[in-house]
Amino acid sequence: MTDSASMSVTLRLPAQVFYEGAALKLTARAENGAFGILPDHIDFATALLPSVLMLTAPDGEELVFGIDEGIMVKRDRQVDICVRRAARGTTLSSLKTIVRKKFVDLDDKERTARSALSRLEADMVRRFMELREPHQ
Repeated sequence: MTDSASMSVTLRLPAQVFYEGAALKLTARAENGAFGILPDHIDFATALLPSVLMLTAPDGEELVFGIDEGIMVKRDRQVDICVRRAARGTTLSSLKTIVRKKFVDLDDKERTARSALSRLEADMVRRFMELREPHQ
C-alpha cells in the first residue's frame, strides 16, 4: 500500500487471490443493508450477500466486482474479503453479463455434479443392502 490515506483490500476465492490492491473507499451489501467504508472506519466483520462490491482506487478508478456470499473483515487499514465466487467487470452493465454467464454456468455444473454424486451414493447404499441380505 503506497498511499497512507488508502486501505489494502484483498478479495479471496477458495483457491486463489482474486484481487489485491489499494482503495480509498469500499461499498458492499450485508444482511442488514448496503454499507460503505473508508480507510479510518472502525474495525468490524460482516457476512456479505451476493451483490456488487465497488472499490475506488487511489487514482479515482471505480472497480466493480460481482461477488457471491462471503465474509469481510476490516482491521486497521487491511480489508480481507473471502467469497465463494467473484467476477470483475468494467461497468455495472458489463458485470451483469459476466456474472450471469459465469455464475449460472457454474450453478449448472454444480447441479450436474450433485446429481451424479447422488446416483453414486444411492448405488453404494443399494450394494451394501445386497451384501446384508442372507444368501440361500
